[in-house]
Amino acid sequence: MGSVIGELLPFALGIAISPLPIIVVILTLLSPKARTSSVGFLIGWVVGILAVIGALTALSTFLPDRDDSHPSVVVGLVKLALGGLLLVLSVAQWRKRPKGDEVPKLPAWMRKVDSLGFGGGLRFGLFLAVVNPKTFIFSTSVAIDLGTSDLTGDELIISLVVFALIAASTVLVPVVAYAIAAERLRAPLSALHVWLSRENHTIMCVLFLVLGFSAIGSGLGILWP
Repeated sequence: MGSVIGELLPFALGIAISPLPIIVVILTLLSPKARTSSVGFLIGWVVGILAVIGALTALSTFLPDRDDSHPSVVVGLVKLALGGLLLVLSVAQWRKRPKGDEVPKLPAWMRKVDSLGFGGGLRFGLFLAVVNPKTFIFSTSVAIDLGTSDLTGDELIISLVVFALIAASTVLVPVVAYAIAAERLRAPLSALHVWLSRENHTIMCVLFLVLGFSAIGSGLGILWP
């Protein structure tokens, strides 16, 4: 089980470091209904991640099981394809980064976060996790490892929960910190929001690049052990 946890860690961190959910949770914490909307968003985000990784893992059980003596060609090829896709997305993110003094604009839907309450934050977190392509991309490699592993039911559930908690950690920590020291965090959160909005594409470029090579390396290791 330890090896599986090690394989899921970088991809869980990929979701965690993704700027979009961090920007959204910061906006909820700066909104008039910060305490309720942020908690709702956190719960929706965690449940959404669990739903995505759980569904992908269930689908991955139809792939041939991993066997050290007879590695699955299908699994190796899928990982190579995923790694190639991540590298392509890395290049696309690099090309989208702001040039010079260009100021990135927030999408219209993101500017509506101020009006969210608990229910709205919950639905928004769930929606964002389920429809965000990055969640699916980063979860796919992990789901393949889990779905083709020989983990017991309890070990599989623990792995899924660990993945979801690590992936949601960058949303969880600000919400908990705000509950403890709200006033002291307003200025740092505002500054972090500005920085993330500008560096979003650069951060995602690096993430896609690192995880792309990780997936390719994993795929090559399966095809040519």
